[in-house]
Amino acid sequence: MNDYLLSATLPGWRQRAALRLLHLAGWQVRFKPLPGPHGLLVVYPHTSNWDFIVGLLTKWAIGLPFRWLGKDSLFKGPLGVLMRHWGGMAVERSTSSGATERLAAAMRAAPWCWVAITPEATRGYKPHWRSGFYHLARAARVPLLLVYIDYPNKELGLVDSLLLTGDQAADMAAIARAYAGRHGRFPACEAPIVLAPPRQR
Repeated sequence: MNDYLLSATLPGWRQRAALRLLHLAGWQVRFKPLPGPHGLLVVYPHTSNWDFIVGLLTKWAIGLPFRWLGKDSLFKGPLGVLMRHWGGMAVERSTSSGATERLAAAMRAAPWCWVAITPEATRGYKPHWRSGFYHLARAARVPLLLVYIDYPNKELGLVDSLLLTGDQAADMAAIARAYAGRHGRFPACEAPIVLAPPRQR
């Protein structure tokens, strides 16, 4: 299990500084090579504002240009400039499939593109996951990297990957197995790993 732990012998100064800050806070990062040049990072559980800080430091420690999706209110004014500089992309609030198809096409066209998404879509409790990540991965034909933020063990892992089959029940069961035993800062706020009913997606 320790084979995938990031070490302090990283090549860049920002990588080393970010990892040192994580270690000072008690965090370990597990990472193994990505399964390809394109994919979605599904980040779970997301129950705290601290998730963003830990995730951003992890991105810098790994040294790869991961992008991430966030609600459009984060990208207004001077804060929006900073968020985009850090790899953020505003979510299009469209009820049609057009936004998903455009993002899928952009991912396929890029030589390298990994985008992080939090399927709970909120830090508060919801009884299900939003299905946007599922439709995007299927439309772009890319694998998922199942990223966990495990507060009890102070570990962030980017190890388990999954290629969706289109059988939603089986796919969600596989995702749930990968996250078993991982908990956020506020476990009561974790959404069950099931997709929303069709009318709520």
